[in-house]
Amino acid sequence: MPLIPRWRYMTDEAKALTRRTVVSAAVLLLFRGLLPWVVVAVVAWWAWKALSR
Repeated sequence: MPLIPRWRYMTDEAKALTRRTVVSAAVLLLFRGLLPWVVVAVVAWWAWKALSR
């Protein structure tokens, strides 16, 4: 059973829009999940550089 019941009746444009929306949402969720770790890594790197001088 498809997640979108009327997928086979949708136009190609509607399918493309749906795919783009899902991909954008996935990227956004991934970015929001990884952003705090990136900030922590950058701060740790700056601290390491400052302490190693």
